[in-house]
Amino acid sequence: MRGIQFIPANTRIPFMRWHKLLLAVSTSFLLLSVVVIAIDGLNFGIDFRGGILVEVKTPQAADLTAMRQTLSELGLGEVGLQEFGAPENVLIRLQEQDGGEAAQQAAISRVKEALGPTVEYRRIELVGPQVSSELLRDAVYAMVGALLSIMGYLWFRFEWQFAVAGVISLLHDVLAIVGVFALLGYEFNLTIVAAVMTIAGYSINDSVVVFDRIRENMRKYKTMPFVELIDLSINQTLSRTFLTGITTIMVLIVLYVLGGEVLRGFSFAMLFGVIVGTYSSVFVAVPVLLYMNVRRAPATSDGALTDQP
Repeated sequence: MRGIQFIPANTRIPFMRWHKLLLAVSTSFLLLSVVVIAIDGLNFGIDFRGGILVEVKTPQAADLTAMRQTLSELGLGEVGLQEFGAPENVLIRLQEQDGGEAAQQAAISRVKEALGPTVEYRRIELVGPQVSSELLRDAVYAMVGALLSIMGYLWFRFEWQFAVAGVISLLHDVLAIVGVFALLGYEFNLTIVAAVMTIAGYSINDSVVVFDRIRENMRKYKTMPFVELIDLSINQTLSRTFLTGITTIMVLIVLYVLGGEVLRGFSFAMLFGVIVGTYSSVFVAVPVLLYMNVRRAPATSDGALTDQP
């Protein structure tokens, strides 16, 4: 019994017909991301900027306006409040207090006193400036190390042109995710860094599948124009790319809707990243190869095909 065939075997979509337009759109979006990041910056979470994080549950739906006014009168500096899933759950963020650990504990005590005994405290986190700066530095090192490792792997498995195309695609994905977080003002923390690195692995896996088919077809069709060969390769792997992307997106939509506030940022980053990663595998990584002068093994004089050296 044959399974359902979602993508017909004879599909011949001319993907490369639109590659210049889509590369221009991608470049424009990345430039916009850079501008937004440079002007507005990222809304770093406590992981990266230090401070006090308190999660509380009130007996009834929280009055954020009154709570904000109460905490602002304490003179603890910047105070941020956010409804955390249910109306009774509130996430309180306080800037780091001068005076070290003792000052942080004193600030927490003042917050508890101001909110009263009816509030349930579910989580209290302290992150100092040294720890937050180290976390930010380590996150940057991890992302750079991952990109270099992926580039080395692609260079070893294919050729340097494929490695460059793959890394350009990954940079596109990373910058797109970071740019969206800067544009929307969503909190950027260690969980989002984990999501970005996961997306990097997902995206390069998609690209490797297409790259592998391109290399295979380069050995099989020595005289086929490279644009046609790329279109053929993408169409041959379209079923795998499409089905993998759709099933992953379905799971992430459920996670985003039902996962609660704790997973909201992570699931959004993953959802947007999977869409962008699937797009970049076809419309960024592969088109870049058109401009990289990829070496192809020539056919023999009698028309037979030689293996690529």
